[in-house]
Amino acid sequence: MKGKKKNNIIAIIIFLFLAFWLFGRDYEIDFNDGKKINDNVFRIISSTSTSKMDDKLIKYGKKNGIKVEIEHYGDLEIVDILNNDSKPYDAVWISNSLWLYMLDNSYLTTDSKSIVIDPVVMGITKSKAEELGFIDKEIYNNDILNAIRDGKLKYIMASVTKTNTGATSYLSFLNSMAGSPEVLTEEMIESDNLKNDLKDFFKGVERVSGDELYLTEMYNNGDYNAMINYESSLIEINQSLVKQGKEPLYLIYPVDGVAINDMPFAYINNDSTDEKNKEKFLKLQSYLRSDDAIKLMQEYGYRSWYGGTNEKVDKKIFNPEWGIDTTKYLKDMKYPSKKVISKAISLYIESFRKPTHVVFCLDVSGSMNGNGLNELKEAMNYILDKEQASQDNLQFSDNDKITIITFNNKVKDIYNTRYGNETNLAIDDVNKLYANGGTNIYDPSIEALKILKDDDSNEYTKTVILMTDGRSNAGSYYELSKYYKNNKLDIPIYSITFGSSSDDELNEIADLTNAKVFDGKSGLLKAFTEVRSYN
Repeated sequence: MKGKKKNNIIAIIIFLFLAFWLFGRDYEIDFNDGKKINDNVFRIISSTSTSKMDDKLIKYGKKNGIKVEIEHYGDLEIVDILNNDSKPYDAVWISNSLWLYMLDNSYLTTDSKSIVIDPVVMGITKSKAEELGFIDKEIYNNDILNAIRDGKLKYIMASVTKTNTGATSYLSFLNSMAGSPEVLTEEMIESDNLKNDLKDFFKGVERVSGDELYLTEMYNNGDYNAMINYESSLIEINQSLVKQGKEPLYLIYPVDGVAINDMPFAYINNDSTDEKNKEKFLKLQSYLRSDDAIKLMQEYGYRSWYGGTNEKVDKKIFNPEWGIDTTKYLKDMKYPSKKVISKAISLYIESFRKPTHVVFCLDVSGSMNGNGLNELKEAMNYILDKEQASQDNLQFSDNDKITIITFNNKVKDIYNTRYGNETNLAIDDVNKLYANGGTNIYDPSIEALKILKDDDSNEYTKTVILMTDGRSNAGSYYELSKYYKNNKLDIPIYSITFGSSSDDELNEIADLTNAKVFDGKSGLLKAFTEVRSYN
């Protein structure tokens, strides 16, 4: 028996040794905190705007012995992620060098090089552009502003506080209205005339998307005359519109400045002594800057020349009939300091942004009792508390309106705030909620639409946020659909799933209202935070 026991011990030791040896070939473990610090995978955190190149970059890496993995996020989200923990990543491919300068650690990224150029511009349906007199003419940002002031132009855009296109287009317009100074200062953006110009500009907003990809989907599924987006995205949209026999967009390049994105690829310097990892980065960067890769990216609508002219382009892609003239110099804006950008974003939220009226429809049916209701209260406390919400630039301003509808098998209570930043009473009401009864998602949705219908669309963007944890056992989708269509509404009902909620029912509502469904099953707070950027 002793011999057998000894042999078993030896076998276990050998097994553990082999397992550790095999494991150690691909993994190095930091035994201080148990985190994996190296697994021979080269990880890139990347903007959603670069996703078209994923397959090519991964394929190139594989040919050169580099296992590439890419995670996509919005540009401003990338900044937050890297500020919080950069260790999981080896490189960053972001839309604009501006955001690398916004990192807390200015030495975190090195060897940054621009890959291609992608301006952010406004696309207007060609018939509307002709009506405005914008065809074959030099257009200034002030011309766009005047068209908005005259009530002749409305548009959709991505979130200023969450997306690159939203933020850079805002900063470009801000810079232009300030007179395109050499250096934009805090004092300049406090000008009363400038504030009035910016308020009027954002009055033209019809809908806001929390990300650029959904902005395209929103446009394709809606009935809009204009949108602000990447030039490459507008080209892709036009190609699709033409195939469908629909009217394309005419792109507007203000001569007093546009936001130009340089899409830099940079090394994340987590370990300055890891030369092998740096070599992998340089190989990948070299490929992205190669003639083959640049040619491919031009086919996707990206420019490989900065500001200067280029007459030898594919006119089927950079189509002059869509307002694209690659023989004209694009005037780039000069981005201000980090401090001024932060101030500008704050002013946008508090003063310039078109006020919003949000109706929260909250499920307090019996199945929400316990952890579900606690999570709901936590999420709503965060969203309604200005100090907490401002950490993610999600706070309401005093010009906003908030309505809360609670429901189970029927509409229970309706709470209103007098001003968007006076939410103490609303928070108290939320904290007193209790759960009972069945589930009816349709009646509260109709009630929310009735509340919003009479608001002036020129004064407010209007949004419904519906949260439910179960399948509806009362109410009628038919009644909701009939009300929505009969009143010719364009009010999105964004839904948050939780518990055993029915994705089919919520997707049906999203399709009806040109909205989307958010997953709250892995955390309501995260879902509420995400959906708040869509209004």
